[in-house]
Amino acid sequence: MKSFFSAFHQPVAGFFLLRCSVAGLLILHGIAKLLNGLGPIEGMLVSVGLPAFLAYGVMLGEVVAPLLVLANVMVVPAALVMAFNMVVAVALVHTSQFFTLGKSGGWALELQGLYFFGSLAIALMAPRKT
Repeated sequence: MKSFFSAFHQPVAGFFLLRCSVAGLLILHGIAKLLNGLGPIEGMLVSVGLPAFLAYGVMLGEVVAPLLVLANVMVVPAALVMAFNMVVAVALVHTSQFFTLGKSGGWALELQGLYFFGSLAIALMAPRKT
């Protein structure tokens, strides 16, 4: 039985799966923003006193950075950009939900949390390039 479970110790495959799932799912949000525009995000930024052009940072956090993570290029900085993108998203849109539970009993921000903590895990686990 011990050899059965030891066969699942595949850190390289696990890291690949984590990179593909977090970045692959996050990039879908970026594609939606590419197709539908950044107007709502620009409005949110302006409403808190920030310049509207900062909305283009979403393209970095939800398109460019996930592409880099998927390509296994500059993984640590790209994953940190993805994590920062989620911090900004929560600060702009979801602060009122931070300490709340959803209808099914889970944290109301579990998706944002998974993207944030998944991105941090990617940054922490990325192999060092020598």
